[in-house]
Amino acid sequence: MITLLTRLLIKDRENIESPEIRQKYGLISGMLGIFLNILLFCTKLCAGLIGRSISIIADAFNNLSDAGSSIITLIGFRIASQEADSDHPFGHGRSEYISGLIVSIIILVMAVELIRSSVSKILHPENVTCTPLVLVILIGSILVKLYMYCYNKTLSKKIDSAALRATATDSFSDCLATSAVLIATVISHFTGLHIDGWCGILVGILILHGGIEAAKDTISPLMGQAPDPTFIKKIKNIVGEYSLVLGIHDLIVHDYGPGRRMISLHAEVPAKGNILEMHDTIDNLEKRLQQELRCSAVIHMDPVMNDDLETTECQAIVTGILQEIDTNLTLHDFRIVKGTTHTNLIFDVVVPYHSSYTKEGLKETIENRLKESNHLYYVVIQIDHS
Repeated sequence: MITLLTRLLIKDRENIESPEIRQKYGLISGMLGIFLNILLFCTKLCAGLIGRSISIIADAFNNLSDAGSSIITLIGFRIASQEADSDHPFGHGRSEYISGLIVSIIILVMAVELIRSSVSKILHPENVTCTPLVLVILIGSILVKLYMYCYNKTLSKKIDSAALRATATDSFSDCLATSAVLIATVISHFTGLHIDGWCGILVGILILHGGIEAAKDTISPLMGQAPDPTFIKKIKNIVGEYSLVLGIHDLIVHDYGPGRRMISLHAEVPAKGNILEMHDTIDNLEKRLQQELRCSAVIHMDPVMNDDLETTECQAIVTGILQEIDTNLTLHDFRIVKGTTHTNLIFDVVVPYHSSYTKEGLKETIENRLKESNHLYYVVIQIDHS
């Protein structure tokens, strides 16, 4: 159904970086989610009243909250599609993350309320009635929720949407929750054991776990998570096609929502190269990054002495020492300043976040190794994180 709807309603459906196209995907997912969740709420509420099951009734109201979540998702996609303005010069793309976070909070609230109701059911148990109608409704609900999980998961991967991932997580939690309710209903009917409340707690825990995972998925980009490695690789591949660019470092990606990214980087160029030619190359590179990756790019030129024999030899020595200390260490912005009594080696060292070295400890280790190599070497080191 989703594939058919996207083909009918979205003409340029592969242009997933476009805010307008993303809004249409969100609209389809949200409208279908509202319809199916309201349908499930009505049928489950009837089943819960007939069977006198607190877990079924709680599951029904969980579906009603899911309908509200779909509305919030719709609003999030609608706001995200708005153009940039004076108050938000980089657009409103992060509203997708915010809507996903709100959905996560709703999931967590419903989970806590369900656990509270289930504890009351354990303290005051009631007989659960199991009829063919109740069983059919529960089995149908599981299948519908499984379908909703599949299409939301597929759409979230296609357009890389945290909001739809949260919705998919919610649907999968509901699928597990309703399965637990079905098992409890059948066991209570045939054995007389009052496990309805205990299954309600289990359902609540499953929903709580899903809500926490969904919240992590939406909070992380709002907090400034590391960029997608695939995106970084695309940047490096494009930059690597330009022979005048000898290397890059200090690459930073600013994420203002899906399809709204800004990058900045330092490009190493020959110090003795033609400044106008290099500037033209950098301009063309910025335009290409914007066209192919749909991101604003700012590139700073770093001149390096790539044809100076002494500089090259010193850099090779330092690189070897870094590899002996830790194979994950790299350097950039290497230059030397020669004096009458000593030679200053000035460079930046890129250190992974998981490294066991402190900044001062690493600087001291590098300096001692270099003095062993040549006592006339003095170092000026800047520590960076990758």
